[in-house]
This record gives sequence, C-alpha cells and structure tokens, in this order.
Amino acid sequence: MNEIISDNLSRARNFETELDNKELDRPLFHLTPIVGWMNDPNGFSLFKDKVHLFFQYHPYSTKWGPMHWGHVVTDDFVTWKYLPTALAPDTDYDNFGCFSGTAIEFEDKHILAYTSVKTITEENGNKKEIQNQSICIGDGLNYEKCKFNPVLTEDDLPEGSNKYDFRDPKIWIEDDVFYMAVASRSIDGSGQILIYNSTDLKNWDFVSTIDRCRNRFGKMWECPDLFHLDDCDYLLTSPQEMKSSKPNMYDGFGTIYISGKMNKSDYSFEEKIIESIDLGFDFYAPQTLLNRDGRRIMIAWMQSWENPLFSSSDGFCGMMSFPRELHSKNGRLLQTPVKEIERYYIESTSIHEQKVPDTLTRYDALSSRLMDITFDIKHEGSCSFELRVAADETVFTSIVYSSEDSTVTFDRTKSGLNQTEHNCRTIQLPKLDSRFNLRLLMDKYSIELFINDGEFASTNIIRTPMEIDGIYMKGEGNIEVDIEQHLLGNFKTCPEI
Repeated sequence: MNEIISDNLSRARNFETELDNKELDRPLFHLTPIVGWMNDPNGFSLFKDKVHLFFQYHPYSTKWGPMHWGHVVTDDFVTWKYLPTALAPDTDYDNFGCFSGTAIEFEDKHILAYTSVKTITEENGNKKEIQNQSICIGDGLNYEKCKFNPVLTEDDLPEGSNKYDFRDPKIWIEDDVFYMAVASRSIDGSGQILIYNSTDLKNWDFVSTIDRCRNRFGKMWECPDLFHLDDCDYLLTSPQEMKSSKPNMYDGFGTIYISGKMNKSDYSFEEKIIESIDLGFDFYAPQTLLNRDGRRIMIAWMQSWENPLFSSSDGFCGMMSFPRELHSKNGRLLQTPVKEIERYYIESTSIHEQKVPDTLTRYDALSSRLMDITFDIKHEGSCSFELRVAADETVFTSIVYSSEDSTVTFDRTKSGLNQTEHNCRTIQLPKLDSRFNLRLLMDKYSIELFINDGEFASTNIIRTPMEIDGIYMKGEGNIEVDIEQHLLGNFKTCPEI
C-alpha cells in the first residue's frame, strides 16, 4: 500500500529521522511528539494487536502550523513507540492541513476519517478555510487517501448551518453501516453535532442533528465522541468560548460530557446531565476507545490553547494526558488512571493514621516528583486541609480542601510558572461526610488530580524545577490521613522512528 509516498509526507518522515533529539527533557510517562508541535489526539483505536494513537502534529516548529498526523502505538497505554508520520497535507482538498478525526478497524484495514482543510481566495481577496471530511485506508503504517475524497463537503450540511465550521469526524460501525458524527456550527453561531451514515465509505447521507449547543455551553462544540457505558449513553465534546454558567464550568476552552439516551429511532440525544469532564487548566479534545477487555479508555491533549507552557527551548510543545479508565455512576463519569501504571511501581511507602499537624510540615519520606500517591483523609467536624507538592519553602503547588464550603482548590500560582493568570481554580464538591480521598499522578511537569475515586478530575501542567520535590501538609481541625505512595520508574524508552 502507498507505494508512492508524496513529497510532503516523505519530507516530514525524513525530518523526524534526521533530527537529533534524544536528549530532550521529556516527561517519563506522558506522550510527547518526537519533535515539534502536538495538539488534539486523533484516531485513538484498536488495530490488529496494537492500540494506535494519532495526533495533530506540526513537525517543523514548536508552534501550531499546517497539520499533519503524528502516529504512535502502545501495548499497555503507558509507553509508546513512535511510527512515521501518517498523514501530511499533500492534496488540493487538504492543502491547509489534515485536521482532527478518528479511526476504526474494518476487514483487516485501518480506516481513518479526518477533516481535510483547504484555503480559497474569495472575490474580495479574503482567504477562507473550507473544512471537509475525508477518508484514508491503511495497514497500520502507511495510509492512502481515497480517490473519492472529500466525502462530505459544505453541500452536505443541513439547512441553517454555517458552511465554514464543519470538522472533527467521529466514525463507527453499527449493524454493518458506517456512521459519522461531525461538529458543525449553526447560523446562530452555536455548535451542533450532526450524524451521517454510509454503506461504502464513499456516499454519505445526512441522518440527524443529534444535539445542539443553543449557546448554553460555549459556542462551537469541537471533537465529538459518542459511546455507551453501563446503562447510559454519553456525548463528549469540547466547547469553545465557554462562559462560567454554573459551578465547575469555567471560561475559555472547556470539555463537557452530556449523559442521557441516544434515541435510535431518529438519532436524537435525550440530555439528562451536563458536566465538565476535567476541572483543570490543561485538558482538551478527549477521545475514547473500547479496549478488547471491555474497558472504555480516554486520552486528551494536556495543554491549554490560552496558556501554552512549553517553548522552542524545550524542543517540543504539547503532551497527552495519562490514559484513564471511565466508569459510569448514576449518569456521571468517573475517571481513574489505567491500571497498567501499577506495572511501573518501583518502591512503595505507607503511612497510616497520621495526625495532620496544624503547622506546615515537610514529609521527607514522601519527597518525589514521579509518583502515584493517594491521601485518604478522615476528619471530625469542620476542617481545612492543605497539601503542597513539588514544594520547598517558597515554590509549591497547593491543594486545599475546605469542609465548610465543600471545595477543593488547586493553586499553581507559586509553582514557578511566572504567569499572572490561569493558575488557581476551585472545584465545588457535593457535601461530603467525614471521609474523602485525593489521588495525584505526578510526572516531571504535570499533576493529574483525582478526587473521591475519580468523581472529579483536574489536569494541570507545572514547570517547577525537578530538584524541588518536597511534600508538605497542614490542617485545621481533627484530621487523620492514610497515605499510599508508589514511586514510578523503569519506563521503556520510546524507540526512535
């Protein structure tokens, strides 16, 4: 397959192999691009005996640029092997880039659906980006763009749609029919999720608008994902221009899930619960796959559009969140790091029934920046509890629980970012009883926080120097804590392309 590789694709692949980037200071167990810029995960899928992940990729710069698809595979969701660039902008219909999409396995072939973007010049001289949907078919290494691309254009949009926002196809198979959910924008400026179907991947028919934003949660709804989990259906999407409308909704680029029921009679979505997926600063465009063992696994881009914290001096920009297993409880999503992280525990420490002091105290036995650590906290009456990690006397990231207003506040203001905003966020919890837990998965420059066994999650980048690794605690009230810490190591180095 793909015996003739385009000049643009060949150039990207050669660039990857020629660059000497072995000494870059990468996270240990969060995926980064081998070089250049990374954003949205694409094509998170099973193919034959591997888990494949593609991603939005600009190899030539640590800045956003003409989009390619980077490509990696994994056996355990923890360590990844880099494969050559899968897609490059090399046709007239994707001359501006190969943008986000998804993938499925079908008849021993790997089917990719992506947004092909081209630029046109209007009569007044203004340049416009035209977003279409296209299909590629491959063998897990090389992918051929179908001769009948693009398969969906602005002519296929339903009446009342804005023709310039039409992207991020989610493809799946149901009863021998291909389905594709695509993000779009209606003429009122707000998002909508459309569904099309096909029997041959070439000819697609509009089925329905399964849900609409109606200017409730942001504007354009990007990167849709649909799945069934336990007894509930879920629609995931990433709204742009979010405005805080209720607790745990924040301004800017967000991620939400809508739980309810997909009505197969007319392919409409009956909404029941709408919540943020992640309450941190650095989590966007999540995708899920159904693993062969039945687990629903989710991964996202771990970075913020508003506040990128990597630069050209790092040699790369962007990383992925650590993959999470999803669970459903009364129509709400719970998230926990995939269990495969346990294979990389190298040393464990347990502390039981520790009284939390009322003055800030360092715990040298717990000092680390590479760990999976859980604090099981018990208290009587009202209390406050502060945990500082990646800390010394002046630099730290703070996590504060207040029983009085039932909140957890994540604050990286003093973590060494030298930023004046996007640093402090408060999470509103339901009223808790006398016990709750915090789990932190820490890599070199990130903290993924899971509250109460994954009822809430908060994903955040920190740029604290690695030598600052202290853990401090203090509390007000009668507080006792059990701590389970697992240091992490022995990660396989990703083979070069």
